[in-house]
Amino acid sequence: MNNPVLTQLLLTRAEWPAPGGVRACYTTRAGGVSTGPWAELNLGTGCGDVPAAVEENRRRLNAHLPAPPLWLHQVHGTQLIDAAKWRPGIVADAIWTDRPAAVLAILTADCLPVLIAGAGGDWLAALHAGWRGLAAGIIEKTLAALPAAGAGASAWLGPAICVAHYPVGDEVRDRFIAGSSKLAPCFKRIGGRWHADLYGIARHQLQACGVTAICGADRCTYREAGHFFSYRRARTTGRQAVLLWRE
Repeated sequence: MNNPVLTQLLLTRAEWPAPGGVRACYTTRAGGVSTGPWAELNLGTGCGDVPAAVEENRRRLNAHLPAPPLWLHQVHGTQLIDAAKWRPGIVADAIWTDRPAAVLAILTADCLPVLIAGAGGDWLAALHAGWRGLAAGIIEKTLAALPAAGAGASAWLGPAICVAHYPVGDEVRDRFIAGSSKLAPCFKRIGGRWHADLYGIARHQLQACGVTAICGADRCTYREAGHFFSYRRARTTGRQAVLLWRE
């Protein structure tokens, strides 16, 4: 990474004792050129921002990474792709690699970004996990497809909407509870409505897959309006990113 001042503005290092050589970070709203509801560092295309502004924002980000990020066309599904088979516009909500220098990227604006590293950092995975993806098993399906997935793996849960600001319908809670009654504590009754704890759900699912070293889960995209974009807070908004690679 080149300019340490600009790097600090664009990227925040994930507090995650990942294996040596693994690098994880996330962006906030700061450091870009977008204006209005997308101000400043909107990295998402297709959310209404001026394309030239998004291009400049991504160019600024690329200058501080070992390679351009492998952006996905995320659809709240469970499709996992190998970074070696990535192409622009590919539809997927999870990506993995066992090669150094490939920069995995996930865009969010309330959904939960999940980063996972295999023991020793021999493989990495990045997941876009909103409630639909979690309910459909994106964590379980991703780990089932990876080598010796749970053994010695660790995970980091990036900025997402917190339970206090995430009301959901009864049908959402019912869907999770039908899959596992152990997820009942991940739903809180607040103001007459159920609120979902995405962090709690992901933590439970990771642990069930054998991943016990889990960090992060300490930011709220909705509450921290000065730092993060939030679709629940403002439907017209930008996207931040989490990034993962191995040197």
